[in-house]
Amino acid sequence: MTEPVFITRIAARGDGQAADGRHAPGAVPGDVLLADGRLEHGPHHVAPPCRHFCRCGSCQLQHCDDTILAQFVSDRVIYAGQAHGIVSEKIRSPHLSPPRSRRRATLHAVNGGGRALLGFREGGAHRIVDMAQCEILVPELFAVIPPLRKLLSRRKGKFTADVELTLLEQGVDLGLRRLTVEGLEQTEAMLDFARDQGLARLTLDQGYGPEALWEPEPVSIDLSGVSVSFPSGAFLQATADGEAALASAAREWLAGSATVADLFSGLGTFAFALAGDTKVLAVEAARDAHLACKAAANRSGRPVHAMHRDLFRNPLLQEELNRFSAVLLDPPRAGAREQVGRLAQSNVPKIVYISCNPSSWARDAQILSAAGYRLAELRPVGQFRWSTHVELASLFVR
Repeated sequence: MTEPVFITRIAARGDGQAADGRHAPGAVPGDVLLADGRLEHGPHHVAPPCRHFCRCGSCQLQHCDDTILAQFVSDRVIYAGQAHGIVSEKIRSPHLSPPRSRRRATLHAVNGGGRALLGFREGGAHRIVDMAQCEILVPELFAVIPPLRKLLSRRKGKFTADVELTLLEQGVDLGLRRLTVEGLEQTEAMLDFARDQGLARLTLDQGYGPEALWEPEPVSIDLSGVSVSFPSGAFLQATADGEAALASAAREWLAGSATVADLFSGLGTFAFALAGDTKVLAVEAARDAHLACKAAANRSGRPVHAMHRDLFRNPLLQEELNRFSAVLLDPPRAGAREQVGRLAQSNVPKIVYISCNPSSWARDAQILSAAGYRLAELRPVGQFRWSTHVELASLFVR
């Protein structure tokens, strides 16, 4: 290499990439890769706000300004679609969640030789970064980390644990997995901690499923103005504003639809956002989420009918789908090949596909496109700020 090389884009895993395909870790568009291998920073390269950046595996893009972050979120979705021949007629500006807005996270804890280490894992490794700062978690979740580290540091012997944190209506929900609590002393220490920290719930999973050790009142999450009970470990959109951006797109696109089938509905995130003049069938395989959605629908009076059904093994069939004015689906990362195949055979006029994986979404979109559906609109969403993890909302019509 004898001449400087300009970085033009961010690749899928967060490296800077030049027009000739060369990768440069830690580079952003506008940077210049010099002939001697050094990197000359351009106008979009910023100082990372967190001291753990480059070690902590949670963030890959803290050295990018918001212009580049937005471009990356859009490009990830657009390029995934183009790779399968899918091009949207309209692309909205991407939504970026702000710093310190993430309301759920899974951390890890280990005995680090006399004191507990607590935080995210290093990128590409199992080592834990002992978290002293975090620019993505909401302050309520981060505030629990120092006292929890102190509590775990009192334990003798080796241990490893997963720490699930979620901000609910009543406060912080803390779930500990793979951590054994034995005897009166350890149990009382846990209860004292939960009370002193004002936790909404403390759940232990010692290998037999989650058990609530502390829950002064039933915990819940607000979904479009409906309080829905929150089973331990249930799925929740990473940020409240990201959820609002996805739900807003769905409401706009499906306005006027008399009946909507919400597939992979979970607790009812989109079902309750849509329900009003629209009647919604909320279909979910996880029994605890299904029951929570059903109970909330009954209490609220919203026109939501909850159905317990595994859409991977038993997808809605063509004749069932044809009864609806529109369908919304929000499947897991693997996508919904079987269900999308049935949708492709249906005459449903509108399909809103929410996805947390542009690759599986593009594969499923190709099936819909081959059946005559057009991708009318696309909304990229970056809920996991400074991460390469990207989400989207999309509208298909025929």
